[in-house]
Amino acid sequence: MNKTALRALLRERRALIAPESHGFARPTGQGRRAPGLSQHQVDQLLHRTLGTYHRLESGSYPNPPAELLHDVAQLFGLNEQEWVLLCRYALRRDPPGPLHPSSGKEVPGVWQEAVDSIGHMAYVTDASWDLLAWNQPFRALFPGSRMPGNTMRWMLLDPDGRESLTNWHTAWAPLVMPQLRAALASRPRDDTLRQIEKEVLADPEAAPIYESGGASIHPDGDERPLMHAVHGPGWVTMCAAQPMTAPGARLIILVFHLGTRRSHTRTPMLRGGWR
Repeated sequence: MNKTALRALLRERRALIAPESHGFARPTGQGRRAPGLSQHQVDQLLHRTLGTYHRLESGSYPNPPAELLHDVAQLFGLNEQEWVLLCRYALRRDPPGPLHPSSGKEVPGVWQEAVDSIGHMAYVTDASWDLLAWNQPFRALFPGSRMPGNTMRWMLLDPDGRESLTNWHTAWAPLVMPQLRAALASRPRDDTLRQIEKEVLADPEAAPIYESGGASIHPDGDERPLMHAVHGPGWVTMCAAQPMTAPGARLIILVFHLGTRRSHTRTPMLRGGWR
């Protein structure tokens, strides 16, 4: 726990909330003059035992439950970046999921320009795998340039996807299914992801693979066989990154190599200090 940083973050945000906005009367005459909610008022609003919030803000609450942190963040109107900081300061780890259900659903518009500047196939999806931005090389991947609205559904359920993703049953599905499960673990109320899971469980080919589990949660650095609509059979090396303002969103760059066998040399890992 980083007590100093935690105390500073919570004090600053607590001071911004007028007690009157929550039905509390500000004392007149002699009494508390500090701005914002009092610590006892926070406890009252969160329906916690008096003294609970004081322990949190003072840093004397070891391993506070994530539910308490979530309720405090909601009350204080924290944004997603402040929510991450709160969990890191209090628990020394990232939050178990987004603070707001709507987070991860949009990225700054400049991402389209950024994707257009990439020579390889590239695209951006939101936290539900809905396509937000893509470039022309990525569009050319699909027969007739028929772009899918949701890349997760396309990879797991679309017949065209299973045709384009060479060796779907062994090289793609077992690695993509765990990504869906992991996303649902952190966003259990995401209607799009829940619907995709429902469709997967109803599919006789997809359901057994999904139920078998797996530990793959991102494709960064993976190499997989692919049938390109224009160039034919080949392999893609996958690069994955996340727009920082959109938890769960992702930028995917696909580096394509022609050939039915992986004949290219795998690029070594990049490490600092090599100079």
